[in-house]
Order: sequence, then C-alpha cells, then structure tokens
Amino acid sequence: VAMLRGMAVRILMPCRSLGQSVHPFGLTFIGRIVVTLVLISDWVFLTRFCFLTDFGHLDFRFRYPKSRCCQNILLYFDDSSQWPAVYKRPEKNCYQKEAVLRPENNQVINLTTHYTWSGCVVRTHTNVLSCVGGRSFRSVRERWWYIALSKCGGDGLQLEYEMKLTNGQSFWTQHFSADEFGILETDITFLVIFSMVFLLSCYFAYNLKGRQLLHTTYKMFMTAAGVEVLSLLFHCVYWGLYARDGVGNGSLKILGKLLFSVSFLVFLLMLILLGKGFTVTRARISHSGSVKLSIYMTVYTITYVILFIYEAEFFDPGEVLYAYDSPAGYGLMGLQLLAYVWFCYAVLVSLKHYPEKQPFYVPFFTTYTLWFFAVPVMALIANFGIPRWAREKIVNGIQLGIHLYAHIVFLIITRPSAANKNFPYHVRTSQIGILLSSPKGGEGAESFPHHAYGNSSFLGDSQPNFTELFSIQSMKVMAYTLYVALHSV
Repeated sequence: VAMLRGMAVRILMPCRSLGQSVHPFGLTFIGRIVVTLVLISDWVFLTRFCFLTDFGHLDFRFRYPKSRCCQNILLYFDDSSQWPAVYKRPEKNCYQKEAVLRPENNQVINLTTHYTWSGCVVRTHTNVLSCVGGRSFRSVRERWWYIALSKCGGDGLQLEYEMKLTNGQSFWTQHFSADEFGILETDITFLVIFSMVFLLSCYFAYNLKGRQLLHTTYKMFMTAAGVEVLSLLFHCVYWGLYARDGVGNGSLKILGKLLFSVSFLVFLLMLILLGKGFTVTRARISHSGSVKLSIYMTVYTITYVILFIYEAEFFDPGEVLYAYDSPAGYGLMGLQLLAYVWFCYAVLVSLKHYPEKQPFYVPFFTTYTLWFFAVPVMALIANFGIPRWAREKIVNGIQLGIHLYAHIVFLIITRPSAANKNFPYHVRTSQIGILLSSPKGGEGAESFPHHAYGNSSFLGDSQPNFTELFSIQSMKVMAYTLYVALHSV
C-alpha cells in the first residue's frame, strides 16, 4: 500500500485477474471497456470512472507486441495538480504529463515483465506481452479517476486492452460510477409515482368525458404523463441491464431521453395554450397565435435536437460535463425564459377578459412560475454548485422532481370535484362545435360565454346537474345555440 503525499488517496496493489477474453475491436463503455488502440501519439486518454471511497476496483488485461515495448498505464485523479494539470495542455509534452505522477505511489503501471505488479508475461508463440492484474482505490471521498496510456519518446502506441471498473459487489453499485449511484432506484421510484399519476388522470378523464368536459388540453396533459412513464420505463430497463453486465443498451437510454424531451415539450405547449385561454375561455387560438406557437415549438424542438447531437458528438469524455453547459443548453434556457414571458402575457390577457377565472388562473400562474424558473436555476446550480463527482445523480433526482411537481399540481387543480374551486373548464365539448360553426366565425365564435357551467356540475359521479339546467348562464348558451342553428339553415 502506498500513500500519495498530501492526499488521502491510496492504490492497493494485489488483486484478482480477469476471466473474460479479450475482444480485438473498438467498443467503449464507462463501466467496462474493450478496445484495440493504434496511434502515432505518445500519450492518450482512455477512460474515466468515479470510484467509491473504499470499494473502487479496476481489473485489466493488456496485450501488445513486444517490439512496441514499453508502454505505461497512468492513473490520474481529479485534484487540480493531477488531471486538470495535464489534460488539454498542448504546451506539455509526454514526459511532463508523466511527471505529475509518482511511480512509488502506484499511479504508473509499467507494462513490462520487470514490473511485478503489472502481471506481464511474454507469450513466446506470438511474441506478445500479456498483462493481467488490477488495482483497488481508496480515498476520503468519491473521486474521479482518469486512465491514460503513454510511451514517451517512442514510435506511437499499440495496445489491445480490456478493463472492468467496479464499485463493490452489490447489484446496485458494482458497475456504476459513483456519480451514478441511486439513479436506478430513483428512476424506479418515479416510474411508480408517475404511473399512479397517469392512471389517476385516466380516471379523471373518464369522469370528465361522462360530463362532456374532456378537453384537448387535458388530453395533452395525459399524453405528457403517459410519455413520461414510457421514458422512465426505458431508462429503468437501460440501467437495469447496465447494472447486470456493465454495458447496457445505449439505444434504450437515447430513446428514454427523447421521450423525456417529448413529454416536456407537450407539457410546455399545454401550459402556453391554457395561459392563452384555449378550452378555458376560447374555443380556438387565432391564426396569428397559431403561427407564433408553431414557430416557437419548432425552434424549441430543433434546439433540443442540436443539444442531443452536441452532447453525443462534441462533449469531451475527458471532462465531466453537464448537458446544459453548452451553447444548445444555454439556448434552451433562453427559450424557457421567453416562454415564461409569453405565458405571463397570455394569462394577464385572459384574466382581463375573464376576471371570474381568477380561482383557476391565480394558482395556475403562481405554481407554474416556479416551474418555469426551476429548469434554468437547476442548470446553474448543476454547473456551478454541485460537485462533479455527485452531479449526475443529484441532477437526475431534481429534474424528475420538477416534472412530478408540474404534473401533480395540474392533476390537483383540474380534478373533477364539486369541492374544487379551481376547476378551469365550463363549456361542454359538444358545444364547442356549435360555437365554432357561427357564420361570423370571428372573435365572438372563438370566445366562450362567461361561466356557462360551474364545478357544481360535479354533484354526482356521472349524472348531469339538473339544478343548472335553467340557470341564467345556461339559458344564454341555449339561446346562442338556437341562434346559430336558425342562421345555419
């Protein structure tokens, strides 16, 4: 055991060897890496992993021609004097990058038969050096470790290697980097909760449909909740497979992220539509409003796609980065704030023309103001306030919590109950077609009568409220319906 001077970090030498065979093709994973490498460079980054304080372990198998001897495996950690001091520092040569490490502290694995702990032997029939061994990692906290390969002053690098990086033996931690701990458990928990939210929304939708109050905006809410459930399901399957073999299926994770984005966009569109009064104070959005919404959502969707591409193609694996810490991420935050300004204006206009809708719009505006600012604030906290070795798992929980908050609030304020004074819908779906069929087809046809129905229509589970049959507001709607019918003949 060798202690790094001035650092509470140590690397333990003896460990078991790998039992898996080497695969001579290039596949790269965080928890398990199988790669064939041929480069003219004399120093190259291989992978990174966040190890636990006591159970971090690296198993390795390296093979390369004896004629290309001698190559070194370098183990850097996230202290400012180590990895940040050498990575992306073109002014430093290979020898200077090796100089920040101390071989006596076991941060350098010399892949030769002269270095006992490398486990290297020469395969005489192939004249290949085969090195099998490992390392255990100890530190006072979780740390990012960065693994590099070097051959200073040589003729380039050639190496076939397999590495298995683990944290303990538990199903929930073994193949996970320490910054990913708890993500699987968190996703499973939110999957159960969101499934309950979706089922409850289906039950409410059944009641609303029986009263002809199942409007388009509520269907959009159900769609967002359902897609969120699918997103979490794919994420849970991905992380479950990853927990089993350290590889997983990357396509499932990408699909889960795409569905998560779709759910967010549908929910955002629903909020803007409700703010503008769609299905609450009007039957349709004006032509100019529809065009603006279409352009905005198209730009938002394209920015999301750019973010996915940027994350996949341009994020440096040698750095611990966050998705919103990119030009596309900043663009999304800007669009979110723009949506909030639009949302504020739309709600104020709706309240100006329909002040009796305050019981719905006041809590609606207040709760979703917090939601609109939650995403940019979360991104700023993640970039500047959360340690990088804990960022992914914390951000994952916060992000899902924000989505759950938004869905539960909407479920509460739209619940079909006589006690719900915030219920937004007052016009039957069967009457919207009549309102829109007005020969004038103008604003008068788009706007709903003031309080055509109230939440007192929920006196029974599925029975109509006959006490409102001859109310003044009801008579206005009936008269208007008769007027439209007569002028349509």
